[in-house]
Amino acid sequence: MPATRQKTTKKSSPEKDAAAKAVFSNERTVNAPRLTLPISLRPNTRLKMDGLEFLSMLPEAAIPVAFLDPQYRGVLEKLSYGNEGKSRGTRRSAMTQMPEAVIAKFVQGIGRALIPSGHLFLWVDKFHLCQGVRPWLEGTELEIVDLVTWDKGTFGMGYRTRRRAEHCIVLQRRPVRAKGVWKVHNITDVVLEKASTREHPHAKPVELQGRLMSAVSNEGDFVIDPAAGSFSVLHAALQNNRKFLGCDLNG
Repeated sequence: MPATRQKTTKKSSPEKDAAAKAVFSNERTVNAPRLTLPISLRPNTRLKMDGLEFLSMLPEAAIPVAFLDPQYRGVLEKLSYGNEGKSRGTRRSAMTQMPEAVIAKFVQGIGRALIPSGHLFLWVDKFHLCQGVRPWLEGTELEIVDLVTWDKGTFGMGYRTRRRAEHCIVLQRRPVRAKGVWKVHNITDVVLEKASTREHPHAKPVELQGRLMSAVSNEGDFVIDPAAGSFSVLHAALQNNRKFLGCDLNG
């Protein structure tokens, strides 16, 4: 009769346990410097100003986390749905749109303001996700490190599949590392959450953005958004004891 094999249980060594704890550490060792801001940049306020002007006023390498939701119509313009601004999407259509070159300038300005190993959470639609955003990153020290998909739970537009999701590309200023920087490890890469408000066509999820900023910053740190729209990042920052700095053309 063949010899029966005994099941062996792999025991984790103290070295492996220590390594796992180090990788998934809840401690953040990166700290942002103290900011001295112009009087016109008031924290926790809905500032009405141009986003590029706002970014130019920030000191270099001083901000740990930024959000950017560019106002573009990548899917709508490339696929030419034709009825936007008529039977649907009137509010979104009326907004000032950002050309690709302007979006790149926003990303470059944010990249300059971020601290080393700081993060930018960049919202994109599925068109830009498929086409790629590499041209926006030229001249920066930003690297793509992750992606979070936001399931809005709504029935959207589309000739074929109907859109119900948006995507948040996670970028990090070099040096790229997670240990000692990213301290929340229960965020899934697909999140179901309703938009923070229906009063703005670009409204984003407050809870998700709050968890993301909490993962890469400390309480009391500044969070910036130079194209704030509905100012959902402001609400997320206040809920998570962060200081918000941001603006929008419409205030």
